[in-house]
Amino acid sequence: MRVLVLGFARSGAAAAQLLLKQGYQVKVSDPKLDLKDPVVVSLAAQGVSFTKIQNVSLLDEPISAIIKNPGIPYQLPLLVAAEAADIPIMVEGALAQPYIQGPWIAITGSNGKTTATQMVAAVLETESDETHPVVLAGNIGVPMSAVAETLTPKTTLVTELSSFQLIGMPAVKPNIAVITNVFSAHLDYHGSRPAYVEAKLAITENQTEHDYLILNADQTEWRHLAEQSQAEIVPFSRQEVLLGGAYLEEGWLTFRGTRVIQADALGVRGAHNIENALIAIAVGSLRGISVPHMAQALQQFSGVKHRLQKVGAFAERLVYNDSKATDIEATEMALSGFKQPVVLLAGGLDRGDDLMRLLPSFKEHVKAVVVFGETGAALMQVAQAAGVPVVETSDVSAAVPEAFALSAPGDVILLSPAAASWDQFESFEDRGEAFITAVKKYRSE
Repeated sequence: MRVLVLGFARSGAAAAQLLLKQGYQVKVSDPKLDLKDPVVVSLAAQGVSFTKIQNVSLLDEPISAIIKNPGIPYQLPLLVAAEAADIPIMVEGALAQPYIQGPWIAITGSNGKTTATQMVAAVLETESDETHPVVLAGNIGVPMSAVAETLTPKTTLVTELSSFQLIGMPAVKPNIAVITNVFSAHLDYHGSRPAYVEAKLAITENQTEHDYLILNADQTEWRHLAEQSQAEIVPFSRQEVLLGGAYLEEGWLTFRGTRVIQADALGVRGAHNIENALIAIAVGSLRGISVPHMAQALQQFSGVKHRLQKVGAFAERLVYNDSKATDIEATEMALSGFKQPVVLLAGGLDRGDDLMRLLPSFKEHVKAVVVFGETGAALMQVAQAAGVPVVETSDVSAAVPEAFALSAPGDVILLSPAAASWDQFESFEDRGEAFITAVKKYRSE
């Protein structure tokens, strides 16, 4: 039986490797394929065939299933033809599902899911050992299929799952599911907000009353989401006391009446990280982790690269890399975490979002703006409406010298683009690294 893998990268390589071990014939299709890549060479030697062609002609030979990169849209003519031919289409995470035997915590949401996932893992790892390990995988950078064969009944699996992944993984059934929040995101992929919300809800679709669904009670939509699940609902809130879940009360992060850690003691800053910590406390409490261990893990947690990552102090300015802020809400959250004047670097892929929604945040937190990318012109209009100085540049590297020029000692220089990176970069990681490199280069000159 032959399986077609669409898209290579880390997930495609892991999927091909696991499929080989399962006895399938494997063909990988990727227009950007580097045939000299050592991983490609190694897999080719094991029998995997590779092609840069990615059209319906690939269906001329019998295909039993397609494993696609989550980011490839279902509107691709090849996938439309495959669906018409009743060929199963999945993402690589689906290959790992039969291997999951122990506790499974799955986390999704529009924003914060990477940080929340790592916080949850950090809390659970305080009481893990070699015989009861915690394994972190999914959208966080480690493909689920890459860890599938390591999973045992004593393994706790913690996964970050994007909406792209969830719609390509049948019968997802975690013991504990988390939806950090739901905003209007990836509408260019899903087509509408209801379709996007439905994709997120796939995380709880197969849960039963013996499972848990952790929801953000500070969102008006949370009760509607709760009604779609059979799981026990565990809410979290930083705005009100919810005795059935996790909440912020008198400066303490608390779970069902038990205080765990003061908000000021968290290892990372910002209101969104209070929410992430509440999620970690809810999961840790449901898994029986002791209060001292949870507090220790959250105090020592230093954050996620490209998510409000502190680059350092340069010329008496604090520089932060928040390249993972790929939508408006993430940038609003980042700005709300600073009391100092902020020189903001922003811009990227134009998805048609109403960037004027950033106006209140610009007025309250932003001293000056440096814009770039497809949304640069729209962000200039926001800055002008806010009465904030603004400079337009070609890209994030060119924006760095302008940001230093617009700032003063004591200010914060913040990259928080409020847009995806794909107009100029392969990923938000690449954009963040370009920013860090530009900052260090500028200060060394």
